[in-house]
Amino acid sequence: MSVLDAPAGSGPRTSRPAGGEGLVPVLVRLKLALLRNGLRQSAGRRAVYIASVVVTLLIALGQLIGLIALRGHAHTSSLVVLLAAVLAVGWAVMPLFFAAGDETLDPSRLVMLPLRARPLVTALLVSSLVGIGPLFTLCLAAGSVIALAHGAAAAVFAVLAAPLTLLVCVALARAVATANTRLLTSRKGRDLAVLSGLVIAVGVQGVNFGVQRLGRAGGLSALDPAADVVRWLPPASAIGSVDSASQGAYGRAAVQLLLSAAALVLLVALWRRSLEKLMTAPDGSTLSAAEPARKSGGDSTGLWGLFPGGRTGTVMQRSLRYVARDPKTKAAWVTALAIGLIVPLLNALQGTGSVYFACFGAGMLGIQMYNQFGQDTSAFWMVALTISSTRDAYLELRARALALLLITLPYTVLVTVLTAAVLGDWAALPGVMGLSFALLGAMLATGAVTSANFPYSVPQDGAFKNVAPGQAGLAWISIFGGMVSAALLCSPVIGLTIWLHLADAENWLWLLLPVGAVYGALIAWGGLRVAAPRTADRLPEILTAVSKG
Repeated sequence: MSVLDAPAGSGPRTSRPAGGEGLVPVLVRLKLALLRNGLRQSAGRRAVYIASVVVTLLIALGQLIGLIALRGHAHTSSLVVLLAAVLAVGWAVMPLFFAAGDETLDPSRLVMLPLRARPLVTALLVSSLVGIGPLFTLCLAAGSVIALAHGAAAAVFAVLAAPLTLLVCVALARAVATANTRLLTSRKGRDLAVLSGLVIAVGVQGVNFGVQRLGRAGGLSALDPAADVVRWLPPASAIGSVDSASQGAYGRAAVQLLLSAAALVLLVALWRRSLEKLMTAPDGSTLSAAEPARKSGGDSTGLWGLFPGGRTGTVMQRSLRYVARDPKTKAAWVTALAIGLIVPLLNALQGTGSVYFACFGAGMLGIQMYNQFGQDTSAFWMVALTISSTRDAYLELRARALALLLITLPYTVLVTVLTAAVLGDWAALPGVMGLSFALLGAMLATGAVTSANFPYSVPQDGAFKNVAPGQAGLAWISIFGGMVSAALLCSPVIGLTIWLHLADAENWLWLLLPVGAVYGALIAWGGLRVAAPRTADRLPEILTAVSKG
């Protein structure tokens, strides 16, 4: 749905330039309509969305109460200032990796409409404030300023700082998303887009480990040096102005608040410039001449010739080509490969990690088994035509799992060996590898089951949308529910590992390698067997769900 689908009389008139006042209610109503129409699809989707809203609000309420409880603590200002900075980084990164769930925020939808950039930016900014994410951010900002405000002057700064922090975060997210729209949709730039996403993901991990290291250095007081710098960076400077006003440094507080206000003006200007360029400049991917057709020896040559024949080999090749050619699939895989290697190695290099952190790599790649049919989008109907029985569904799912194993198995071995080498703990290597294999098998099983029961669409026309509007809650429940189920399925191997350590039977840890490998294979086989009849029976529902975007 786009602005063109809005009810008659509610949209901007073409006879005169659209003003910001006219566009704001239109886009707000459009956002609410998209959400309402998405929830009308099924009672299950409504239940999932309501559950996700309740969980998010409970977390936000807990954060709010926790921050208020810190009121009067000596180092509260350092904590809340850094929290504001992390919150801003999250707003900048999330639109590129996770579901936006809102087509009104996709500027490419509005390119052909007679709208000017200035009122459009205003309307998009206001409509962006409607949602769970902004409410969560506002709760954190409110808790932060309440924890710092002491006195009437500080209360005045607090009233200004909380909404200003929210506006800077939202404007930052929209500016980043708009600037990356052309890059992520361009064929020439898709590899660069994957690289930029990888750089951002690595940066987030660097911030995460930096905060952990500061926290281990001696409580909240260890955050003071970093907070002294961050409190001058927007939007954390807005939160820092409340603390400055509480200390009586009104001049410093005014400067900090003005820094955040200036950042908001700058972000809106950059956003408007990117939007104008997007709406007026031609897309380079549509201007390039078609490449000459390249001769090919067929799929039976080269490495493809090593694949099994029949349906299994065909599906494996199709799945691997998605990884190599589809920008969103490639971005997901590159991010998973990078983060799955960075987390255990950085922990190991810091000397505080365990070789069992290598299981994180297997878990990151195991997530790629979830929503298998969503990556096909509307093209899934061609796959559905080839599935007429439970056996056809089983062969389809098995081939997709085998394609994933071609990458995940050697990757899991590599991550485990590197982590053990850095830590020098070679004795635990077989046990960790066996546990990783068991976890991988469990995630293949739960991924196949959730793909059949909770499919969702991956929109191809939005650079920063990975879930169709109304399906974000379904996607989160599918992924996290599957991960919890995978952990429960691995509990026998996990229990055996713990028992061997507690019984001082480390010499027998090598048994975990064959046990974990066999157990993982059996669990994966069982999951595919369970998912196959569900896939065959629910083909119409799956096709409808994955074609939504």
